[in-house]
Amino acid sequence: MDSIKLHLVSLGCPKNLVDSEVMLGRLMESGIIITQNPKEAQVIVINTCSFIEPAVNESIDTILELSKHKKSGRCRRLIVTGCLPQRYQENLSVTLPEVDAFLGTGAYDQIVSAANGLLNTAACVMTDPNSRPPIGKDEHRVRSSQHLAYVKIAEGCSRHCTYCIIPALRGKQKSRHAKDILSEIRFLVASGVKEVILVAQETSSYGYDISGAINLNILLRRISRVEGSFRIRLLYGHPKSITEPLIQTVAKSHNICPYFDIPVQHASDGILKRMGREYTQEQLYQLFDTIRSIAPDAALRTTFLVGFPGETEQDFDALCAFAEDVRFDHAGVFIYSDAADIPSHNLQGSVTEKEAMERRDHLMSLQASISLEKNRSHKGKIFPILIEEKIGKNRYTGRTGFQAPQIDGITRVKGNRLNIGSFVPVKITNASEYDLTGDAI
Repeated sequence: MDSIKLHLVSLGCPKNLVDSEVMLGRLMESGIIITQNPKEAQVIVINTCSFIEPAVNESIDTILELSKHKKSGRCRRLIVTGCLPQRYQENLSVTLPEVDAFLGTGAYDQIVSAANGLLNTAACVMTDPNSRPPIGKDEHRVRSSQHLAYVKIAEGCSRHCTYCIIPALRGKQKSRHAKDILSEIRFLVASGVKEVILVAQETSSYGYDISGAINLNILLRRISRVEGSFRIRLLYGHPKSITEPLIQTVAKSHNICPYFDIPVQHASDGILKRMGREYTQEQLYQLFDTIRSIAPDAALRTTFLVGFPGETEQDFDALCAFAEDVRFDHAGVFIYSDAADIPSHNLQGSVTEKEAMERRDHLMSLQASISLEKNRSHKGKIFPILIEEKIGKNRYTGRTGFQAPQIDGITRVKGNRLNIGSFVPVKITNASEYDLTGDAI
């Protein structure tokens, strides 16, 4: 009997991508062949996101588009995994009859059975996500990149932000043991990975749920001592759990990117309280002043959320003033996404869609001018660039230490016979709001 061919689409954040890579590893170990072409796959898997409404819509559109292969291609089983089924559960089997099996965020261990058709028709497996252990040190993954890898250091979240569904979808925070993380990173570096990106719902609270003296600062110091030529990047910190010792470790290390990704969401005290963020505008200013005093060359990234219930013009003005004062290198701006299953749904003072979009566009325009100024300040400087793709004769793209993959800009490099996955010194010659241009030297 011929082996089953399977195609997987991963949607959403890097944490979701890690789950997809682990599922692919288990599928391959079971003898299933992975294909990049959905037309030749007997099984198609979509690992979904449902954090906000646009993500839900993207997930559903992707499911409907790929379900066409059940009629026009070789597909016999369509499987949907991750946050979408976890959030909407059995209702999906009615609204999406094209799907043969739904696996929630706590049921990834059922992926091989689902792919082999061993589950009941239209099965909806919704294991409690709190029962799902963190990734093990020996977990086989099929990585989507050879030169960079995301390493999930914790699963879930124990905070109670009123706009967020993640704790319900992923459970409470569960940190991985440091020895497992270090073992995985040693393997990745030995296999050629040049950038290790630590991810969790909140990386900076790593270890708070584990007995013993471990936290992100200690973990980072241990990772930085792993042998090999690679750099370390942190994503998804929280203002309440970024500590001064952590900032000092980043500032002093030779291989930790001086890059702080700290979503603040807002800067109005009233809105922050309604969001359940547990800090004030003054504390935010103090945090970023501390980072700049200890690591003056560090890049700062954040996300803002506009249109939250109760957000007035004065609240929005406070947010814009904060953005102008701190002058982040990179920032994403999102519109509040309401839903009946999040606590903020019950708050009064809804903002119209038109007003929310205008606020988003204004703040994005403001940030674009700041980012342009920041990027132009790099002209004439030399940075080590991780070369990632060849785009033409003597033309490549890559990233500096202050450019995270997918969410920040890229650096276009002119050079001769550069090796993909290598660090190359590049002199910056031009800059736009998002991207840099330079010559290899």
